[in-house]
Formats: sequence, structure tokens, C-alpha cells
Amino acid sequence: MWPLYAAGFTTAFGAHGIAATLGSNSEDAVTSLLVLGGLLALYDGAEVLLKPLFGTLADRIGARPVLLGGLVAFAAASALYVMADSPGWLWAARLGQGAAASAFSPSASALVARLNPAAKHGRAFGSYGFYKSIGYTLGPLLGGVLVWAGGLRLLFAVLAVLGAAVAVWATVAVPVVPPLPKARQTVLDLARRLADPSFLAPTAALAAATAALSVGVGFLPVSGRAAGLGTVVTGAAVSVLAGCAAVVQPRAGRALDDGRLTTRTGLAAGLLATASGLACAMLPGLTGVLLGAALIGVGTGLITPLGFAALAASTPTERLGQTMGAAELGRELGDAGGPLLVAAVASLTTLTYGFGALAAAIGTGAVVAIVHRRSASVVLKPGTDR
Repeated sequence: MWPLYAAGFTTAFGAHGIAATLGSNSEDAVTSLLVLGGLLALYDGAEVLLKPLFGTLADRIGARPVLLGGLVAFAAASALYVMADSPGWLWAARLGQGAAASAFSPSASALVARLNPAAKHGRAFGSYGFYKSIGYTLGPLLGGVLVWAGGLRLLFAVLAVLGAAVAVWATVAVPVVPPLPKARQTVLDLARRLADPSFLAPTAALAAATAALSVGVGFLPVSGRAAGLGTVVTGAAVSVLAGCAAVVQPRAGRALDDGRLTTRTGLAAGLLATASGLACAMLPGLTGVLLGAALIGVGTGLITPLGFAALAASTPTERLGQTMGAAELGRELGDAGGPLLVAAVASLTTLTYGFGALAAAIGTGAVVAIVHRRSASVVLKPGTDR
């Protein structure tokens, strides 16, 4: 499991370490909120297109080779900007990193599910999310330090070495998990499975959490800069978001496995906390940054392990890669759409209203989830809403 945790750390550290530093300085052609939103969305846009394909490939040939190939490609894309060092190649490198992450991210999730019994999926995904959150935590902080010390080239160089090291580690330590035989599936069968509430509900919650997370990491530094905070201080403040998520995720996973928390209750509470965090981000200065980061972190910490555990529980084992890839597609739509929504609203008004727009959208989703839970409780027996 440790190389899988390291893979999760790598993608989180790379994605948010760069995103946070782009938002806190105006170098490398990041000259407007729309350009910033585009760079934040580019990484995730590649994942939107490719994650379902790589997830299906993982089911067909095995998750391990897809994981290894993605890590090697991530290291190569990071090294590209180190050698080129120009604004145009920054866009190309981010696109390459996103394409590589689309291979090893769903593969790692599928392996987490395959290598752990169903009764421990909450703990397994909670631990995986914990180490991923450590990457989110250290990304803005260490990313700010590295950019301050040597610019974006130094940060990309560290990512290239990290990706290569994890690839070697995974090659040695991750066991071979052969693909399972599966019945023939038509496009209609796939559509039915993906349209089922057991897939849609957790995926929508994961998309909302990822949208808020991406906006928090990308745009809270902009608020910090407006308040006069430097790059390192802003990175440390935004790291509160990932730190809170890291603390909450293992506890949420254990509570799910022990029956102390249900999926529906946890997802609804997570959505409410996330929306509240975005609303707090509308407050000016350091107060808004810290409160927004903390509540967004708590919300995403609740949603992430519960959402993935629910998906694993409702999916045939031989289709885990495909389901995780499709769920990751939903997440990346949120990851790309969140920054674009906030950037578009902010360009027409102010960043405060951008935070408010996303808070309203996620808050509406929380209300719908709560109403649906109360309606379902009329026909479900106690304990069946896991």
C-alpha cells in the first residue's frame, strides 16, 4: 500500500504545489484571473478526457502497468519545463502532467480497493486520502518555498525526481494484480450503471468537493496576496485546508467501517461544511483565508473516503478500474469547472462573488442530499443507507 500512498501524494503535491504558487505571483504569463483559471483547469481538463480510458485499460491489462506508466510520464512532463523554461512550455508541461495523472490516479484507487477487503474499504480509502492530503498540505507550503528559492523550474525539477522515485518504488513493491474475467458489457449496460444513484450520488459529492478544493488552493492565495501576505505565508495559510482534510479523512473512514457514520449523512455534512467554507472565503483578509481553508478541508475530508468507499462497494470487482476512472472524470469536471466558474464570475464582478457563486451551487447540492435522505428514510430500514 505504501507506494500507492506515495503515488497519491505525488499527484496532490504536483497539482496543488504548482497551483498555489501560480496564484500568489504574477510570473510565467499568469497575468489575469482568466489565465490563472485556464492553467488550473488545463491539468484537470486532460484528466477529464483520459481518466475513463485509462480506468478501462486498467481493467483490461491490470492496474499495475497503467500505474507505472503514468508515474514515468509524470516525471517526463515535469522535466520538460525544467529544460524549456518558457511560458508556452509551462502550458505544455501542465497538460502532460494532467495526462499522466489520468493514468496512475484511477489505477491507484482500483488497487486500493483490490488489495483490501470490503469491510476495510473506509479505512483504506481514508488512509489513501490522508497521504494525498499530506501532498495537498505540503504542496502550497513547500511549493512556495521552492519557487521563492529557485523559481518554477526548481519546483518542476523536484516533481520530476519525485515521480521517477515513486515509479521505481512501485515497480519493486506493488504486487501484480491480474485483471479479472468479466462478462461482456454493452454501451447501454455501462450507461445504466453510471446512471444509477449508487454511482451518481457519491460522484457528484466528490466533484463538488474537488471543485472547492481546487478553488481554495488556486484562489485563496489571490485573496492572501490582496491582503498583503507573501508567497510563503499564503502557502502556509492555504495548507490549513489540506491539513484539515488529512486529519478528517482517516477518522471518517474508520467511522464508516465501524457503522458510526453512514454514507448519506457523511456526504451531506461534508457538502454543508464545504459550502460554508466557500462562504467564509468571502470575508476579507487573513480571517477569510483561514476560515475558508479550514471548513473546505473538513468538508472534503468527509466526502472523499466516503464517496470512494461507496463506489467500491457498489461496483463489481472486475469493473473497478472503469468505475474509478468514470468517478475521477466527475471529480475532474469539478476540479476544472470550479476554477473556471469562480474566474468567470470574478472577471465580471469580484473574486468575492466568485466564491459566493460556488458556495451557492454546493449548498444547493447539500440541501438536495438532505431532502433525499429524509425521503429515503421513510422506506429504508435503519442502517441500510450506508
